[in-house]
Amino acid sequence: MASKSGNVVVDMAAETQKIKDFLLTHHTEDDDGAKVFPYSLQVSRLADREQVGLYIDLNDVHEYDADLAVSVQQNTRRYHQLFSDATDQLIESALGDRAPPVHDALDAFIFQRVYMEKTQRAQNADGQVVENNDARKKYPPQLLRRHEVYFKSRSSDNVLSVREITAPQVGKLVTLGGIVIRATEVKPMGAVITYTCDTCGCETYQPVNGPSFMPAVNCPSRDCVESKANGRLQMQVRGSKFVKFQELKIQELSEQVPVGSIPRTMTVNVFGENTRLCAPGDQVRISGVFVPLLRSGFRQIAGGLVTEVYLEAHHIENVNNGGENVVDLEEEFTEEEIKIISQDDLYDVLAYSIAPEIYGHTDVKKSLLLALVGGVDKNADGMKIRGSINVLLMGDPGVAKSQLLSYVDRLAVRSQYTTGRGSSGVGLTAAVLKDPVTGEMTLEGGALVLADRGICCIDEFDKMMDSDRTAIHEVMEQQTISIAKAGIMTTLNARVAIIAAANPAFGRYNPKRSIEENVQLPAALLSRFDLLWLIQDKPDREADKKLAEHITYVHREGREPAKEGIQPISMNLFRKYMTVCKRKNPVVDQKLSERLVDTYVELRKEARNNSDSMFTSPRILLGAIRMATALARLRLSDTVNFNDIEEALRLMEAAKVSLRSERDGPAQRIQTPMDQAFAVIRDLYITGGEQPLPVANIMVRCAARAIPEDAVQMCLESYQDNGVFLIDQQKRVIFA
Repeated sequence: MASKSGNVVVDMAAETQKIKDFLLTHHTEDDDGAKVFPYSLQVSRLADREQVGLYIDLNDVHEYDADLAVSVQQNTRRYHQLFSDATDQLIESALGDRAPPVHDALDAFIFQRVYMEKTQRAQNADGQVVENNDARKKYPPQLLRRHEVYFKSRSSDNVLSVREITAPQVGKLVTLGGIVIRATEVKPMGAVITYTCDTCGCETYQPVNGPSFMPAVNCPSRDCVESKANGRLQMQVRGSKFVKFQELKIQELSEQVPVGSIPRTMTVNVFGENTRLCAPGDQVRISGVFVPLLRSGFRQIAGGLVTEVYLEAHHIENVNNGGENVVDLEEEFTEEEIKIISQDDLYDVLAYSIAPEIYGHTDVKKSLLLALVGGVDKNADGMKIRGSINVLLMGDPGVAKSQLLSYVDRLAVRSQYTTGRGSSGVGLTAAVLKDPVTGEMTLEGGALVLADRGICCIDEFDKMMDSDRTAIHEVMEQQTISIAKAGIMTTLNARVAIIAAANPAFGRYNPKRSIEENVQLPAALLSRFDLLWLIQDKPDREADKKLAEHITYVHREGREPAKEGIQPISMNLFRKYMTVCKRKNPVVDQKLSERLVDTYVELRKEARNNSDSMFTSPRILLGAIRMATALARLRLSDTVNFNDIEEALRLMEAAKVSLRSERDGPAQRIQTPMDQAFAVIRDLYITGGEQPLPVANIMVRCAARAIPEDAVQMCLESYQDNGVFLIDQQKRVIFA
């Protein structure tokens, strides 16, 4: 058989033989130098029914025969059929006289029919000439074939966006990159329909090559035609063949959208072993055949000349936000990477690596780092305690809140970015849509569902409508979305950490007003944030000078200025280390639990005295535990230590200090950092039974209260000079 294309005639029999030679002879070498035949091994596994899919890498085909690889790319469907036929022949040769294994009802059906056909042909061969002695020729190849062939594009092929796939690519193997915004349930699709005549009992087979078909009605057998019995065909589900089918909706990435355009989408049809390989929110690369959708019947008339197109998937690869393969993040660290992550100050280096071009905000960046790592989820015996850390950044305009959110969105392996005015409650949670394939009502996840087990960044949080903002209350604590719409009652997972940015109610923070008047967010929502930072733009000559020098350097050099002793970590290594950290599940021992309890009681007492209870609820304690476990994860430890607890409490205290109003002034109990340090020393002296206090313990406790180290040193020197206490040679404080 030959195929003519232009002036080139292709011998299909020769092409099939070439494919068989490739499958049998292509080999690689293992670490010991021994030859390995990957495709011959796959064929053997297919014959023994140990494997379903035959995966062909076009890199291997190109290495064997470049022309064959080009032919597969240019005429994929035809060569898919040739590869399937060649595999059928190789499987038949591998089986020899052995009967194919019987694993399910369809195997038994095929075995019985082939055996009966062989018996009948053997009986007829004695009295008359039989044109074809092969009993399997009577049945459609799609019915007998129990394997699937898939192609993987060459590594040198360009990854195209949705709008770059156009008419010249029809029928060719292309690679599409984008994000999955919708994935239907996996359902069976008919590949070969079997009918039985109710009059003569003859079986008829109807291959299905599209999304719809017209069922056969009249029996085409010779007995019914000659006797004019008009036998009616009855569908036999047991003898029919079905394949797994799933439909994906792929949307192009934001960086692929031209200015002034909206993102385009494309439908991807997935069959067989490729189903259930991705979920909404995953960034993927899909190799497949770009083909038009053939309509029939009334739909063809109604559609006119307009033809829909879709991608028939052959290979699906999950990638993260940076474009790297997810598998790459699971690889071992190189020696250079191990040296980087083995630094003593890794915590500070990781925090500095978050948006290094933004000056300052060290504690805020540490909070974002803990949100990226997350705490440990507790799901025992129906109890569910979230581990994700929610952070709210509130501050004056121009303090780089949106830049921090944008960087976190790019840095996280799985994330979604949205804004307050551009988001509705349905867009954040889930929408009910009608499935165009089945006509059923289905759910399409919103931003929070797409970011499951990741980060959702919400900018302009204060601009959201109250009705839309209430949609995320359940997500922030229960980590689920409950739906009761259009007859659909279900619960979707939204295990997501929310990082929000907002401006104060009056544009800029007004120190003459209370915290409630400046924030104007409900207490039920504020209590769900583990950390609430207020970033103010206060005039300060030295700070303003350093900030201006930093900004001008970034604009001049196009990169952040080098910080003494700290080199930012690359995004790829950052993601890789975060992936390793999330595997740890550290626990808190009894002694540290007592420290947390005492701190919580003290915070409640202070909140009661200062009428600030809206920010001090029992969720504060859970937030401290989450941050402590996140810090333990950063150390790749299985237990939380004292320093983790102190650092978590220090961050919470620093966030609380940033919220204190300046209008109270002298009325505040603690006025200066030196006064704060002395109050800590006094409390330690009283609770310690008036024993000498090690200076190291004072430093740790002051750091937990966000008191600068230089202020503590000044306090010790000042009060020692005044004769309030003495510091001995063992660095202990002894009160006079």
